[in-house]
Amino acid sequence: MRAGYERLTELDEVLHRARQLAARTVIFDIEPLVAYWDSGQEALDRGVALILSRIETVPSVQVVCFATNSVRRPSGLPPGDGVRVVYLASAGKPLRIASYQSFPRPGMVIGDQIATDGILARRLDYVFVQYGPPLGRIPAGPRAMDRLGQLVRPLLFTPPG
Repeated sequence: MRAGYERLTELDEVLHRARQLAARTVIFDIEPLVAYWDSGQEALDRGVALILSRIETVPSVQVVCFATNSVRRPSGLPPGDGVRVVYLASAGKPLRIASYQSFPRPGMVIGDQIATDGILARRLDYVFVQYGPPLGRIPAGPRAMDRLGQLVRPLLFTPPG
């Protein structure tokens, strides 16, 4: 059976879906939902804090993991009110999965790239929510990766809906 796939464009939609699935683990790719690709430290810190403050609306969540293949890190991690918070820089998605193995199920991966975040979700047997910001704001590299990812999506995931 192929893992689930959905494409959403707003944080509220992502959180609503996490509530519906009673997700116990939610893995967020950093760029672009938490902080945009070309943003600085302040934007990253603000984005992490925002996600953690909003995840409280999903009572089933026990683990929030922020994962990025870049080296960027927040200044610090705000405490998650009863939620374990993990931040993985240089995560090696989708190849390295050992860091995620102990997380409770069911889980979701929210990210913009099927080739990294989507394959990670598939390997973990989590639902993949592809976060798609407006196309005009996506840099050329991620936009090209998105087009390539759409070609392999039918091989990895069941059709949405």
